[in-house]
Amino acid sequence: MKYIVCVALPFLVTFMLTPFFIRLAKRFDIVDHPGKRKIHKKAIPLLGGAAIYCGLLAGLLVNQGAIASLLPIIVGATIILSVGLVDDIRGLSAQLRFFVELFVVLVLVKFGVCVSFLPSGFWGDLGEIAVTLVWVVGVTNACNYLDGLDGLATGSAIINLFSFSVILHATNQPDLAVLAIALTSACLGFLPYNFRKAKIFLGDAGSTFLGFSLACIAISGNWAQDNVVKLSIPMLVLGVPIFDMIFTTILRIREEKVKTLMEWLQYGGKDHFHHYVVDLGLHTQGAVVFIYILTLSLGISAIMLSNDTALEAVLSISQAVIIFIVVAVLIVVGKRRRSGWSITK
Repeated sequence: MKYIVCVALPFLVTFMLTPFFIRLAKRFDIVDHPGKRKIHKKAIPLLGGAAIYCGLLAGLLVNQGAIASLLPIIVGATIILSVGLVDDIRGLSAQLRFFVELFVVLVLVKFGVCVSFLPSGFWGDLGEIAVTLVWVVGVTNACNYLDGLDGLATGSAIINLFSFSVILHATNQPDLAVLAIALTSACLGFLPYNFRKAKIFLGDAGSTFLGFSLACIAISGNWAQDNVVKLSIPMLVLGVPIFDMIFTTILRIREEKVKTLMEWLQYGGKDHFHHYVVDLGLHTQGAVVFIYILTLSLGISAIMLSNDTALEAVLSISQAVIIFIVVAVLIVVGKRRRSGWSITK
């Protein structure tokens, strides 16, 4: 019964509130205007993240037993969403948002939300804090960068969250499962307004909120007893945004578009994985569906891996890496043929 409410209520709340947030955003001009680094041709409302957040809260409030254990994640996600809303409304520097993210992650670590796979002791604890910082900030921003085509970030998050939900339910982690299921349902309630000719966008608030939530679920879940399997499952589930961030960063550094961390944080352009997939010849929604399928295939691998050994985890990760190498080669070849760009320059 608990899971039924977690599915139904967030979906209904988000689905019914989204039109209100569309009107609110239009009234106060909280919109994403077209530009040379944008694909859309008209101003689109930005408050989608707020609608999803309301749906999530509704699902959690009827499952109050889960709130205590989830409180650090909920508070952290609320801060990330709030800062994102200010950024969508007034604009904030990339540096400020980055330092807020670092602060929130340090608070999470203080309350025990941290990766755990290194031997205990000073250096082990320090290493786990460093990995947690890189992981949460990295995934938060990776999901933000993936929000470049109608329905892409929302639909991908639904698949990511569903994959986590299946494993959490199977491994008897009810509180974290409530969070993942409620957030999945809220995203499903938002997707009809965001998919194909979007009436509303997630905004930086929504995409970073989803990325932060996914990152926290990934490090909070007890995915397996074996450390290799435990680390492999979140990496598979979130393989697409991780690949996008790594691949795009390599190309930007190689083409000297960015030289420092701050330049990397500030840089925006149509040079992400999904943009290249469109450039290969797929129309926009075809590219979105292609990335959905890729995300789902990795999620299925993660679900199957939850009862496997370290060797099978290594093989699954290796398989994913090979797939992404093939995709990267296709993108590079397509880019070179269109512009005369050479990988040997």
